[in-house]
Amino acid sequence: MPPFSPRAKISGVGCYVPPKILSNKDLERIVETSEDWILTRTGIEKRHIADDGVATSDLATEAARELLAKTGVAPDQVEAIVVCTVTPDMFFPSTACLVQDRIGAKGAWGFDLVAACSGLLYGLSTASHFVASGSHKRVLVIGADTMSRIIDYQDRATCVLFGDGAGAFLLEPAADGDGGLIDFINEVNGAGGKYLRMPAGGSAQPATRETVDARLHYVHQDGRQVYRYAVSKMYELCATVLKRNGYGPEDVDLMIPHQANRRIIVAVANRLGLPLEKAMINIDQYGNTTGGTIPLATRDAIDTGRLKKGDLVLLAAVGAGFTAGVSLWRWSF
Repeated sequence: MPPFSPRAKISGVGCYVPPKILSNKDLERIVETSEDWILTRTGIEKRHIADDGVATSDLATEAARELLAKTGVAPDQVEAIVVCTVTPDMFFPSTACLVQDRIGAKGAWGFDLVAACSGLLYGLSTASHFVASGSHKRVLVIGADTMSRIIDYQDRATCVLFGDGAGAFLLEPAADGDGGLIDFINEVNGAGGKYLRMPAGGSAQPATRETVDARLHYVHQDGRQVYRYAVSKMYELCATVLKRNGYGPEDVDLMIPHQANRRIIVAVANRLGLPLEKAMINIDQYGNTTGGTIPLATRDAIDTGRLKKGDLVLLAAVGAGFTAGVSLWRWSF
């Protein structure tokens, strides 16, 4: 049985990536690495990088504008905006406030949600509760990150992974026969926080000359620990949500996972017994855009005919925290 009544559906998607490209060849000239090593270990060919002066709110605004244009929804019809990001323009005001103003959503309220690479899924489940309560009819969920601002381009273990980008979903109540959200699972495991973090910049270690000199305002990652947890937890949650709703991997039309590393996606699909052609992979074109990966992958799946109305769709992610989430949808458009 679905957990929500009325059920929320995703009725549109809009995306934006900055035009500037950082290729693997470009990275060879910046840090000690190679094009072949990056492609073999991560599956990434290139990533998009925002120009100086372009912030997360700019990417999020462009994605929201594309979404509204594609769905024909007027800005003043949007009732809430949830921006899922770990790279806000500033601590306050929230990025959601900036986006609300720029798109002219005069009647909307909103907030930022911080759950790293799982943020978009947390945002979807949160917005689905707003819709199911009957209090909201149109909610924007935006995943947007300008990861290039917090990446150390002297650290070859992390600088090859990330790019900048944004994507937005529109959530509305589903009518009978529309499909929509079937179920979701969200988890945190705070014991894993030490393996993927940005140590400085918050109240624990405010910015000082010493923290800057120690390069503590960048992403720090233990790649082996993150890989192991991501594969095991994504598999576990995907298997659980399918089983408790009476489905098996053979029923899934498409899995759209967070795009952190191609090897993670392949490993999860193999453990599930899901043919790789049923897993959406576009990390080669964008890298890991954190909050933006699932909307970007969804948009590309629709555009290439891999995602259609009525399909059973499994979304999955693991991120810093550790955070983790899956959601199961009957696709609505």
